[in-house]
Amino acid sequence: MAPKTLLTLTTAGALFAACSTTTLTAQRYVVSPDNNEALKATVRSNIRVGPFVGPLEFDNRCRGMARIAPPKDETFPQYVQQALATELQATDGFGKNPSVVLSGVLEQLSFISTSPTGRWDISLRITSSNGETALVATHYEFESALSGITACKQTAEAYLPAVQSLIGTLLKSPEFKELISPSSADLPVRRRAPPA
Repeated sequence: MAPKTLLTLTTAGALFAACSTTTLTAQRYVVSPDNNEALKATVRSNIRVGPFVGPLEFDNRCRGMARIAPPKDETFPQYVQQALATELQATDGFGKNPSVVLSGVLEQLSFISTSPTGRWDISLRITSSNGETALVATHYEFESALSGITACKQTAEAYLPAVQSLIGTLLKSPEFKELISPSSADLPVRRRAPPA
């Protein structure tokens, strides 16, 4: 009995180790129709997206059996950076000779996968080269499961719509127009005509 018991425990341990190293990858970002409409109403072709960094702390472990990861060759902040750039490119708002550059810091990035409702909490501070800043956040809820691996898969899948929600909050905020407005130093100088 002892050898069989040892074999069973060893096999169970190996399975747990395998599960604990599972990486579940978020989907690549795609343009949101709602965000696209919001951009068409405000954007000009004069914007570039600079680097996004942070957060200082983020635990990507899910249920002790998997890790949530962005697509290959991206970090979580780079994913948000690319999301904004993708939305701008879809509306020709991505300028080669920009008058403003938008950079960002993820100040919060966390998720909960508990059933029945999981969530992503993301907050982003955007800084424009014109000196303006804005803080936006999203609290994105999604259906989660009792099963650990299923819940973790749903958490990974929810990162895309969570970021779409975050970008939408930014684009629809009153601060966005201020972020993309050229600074006074970049505006052309209007010279008064000499008196007749």
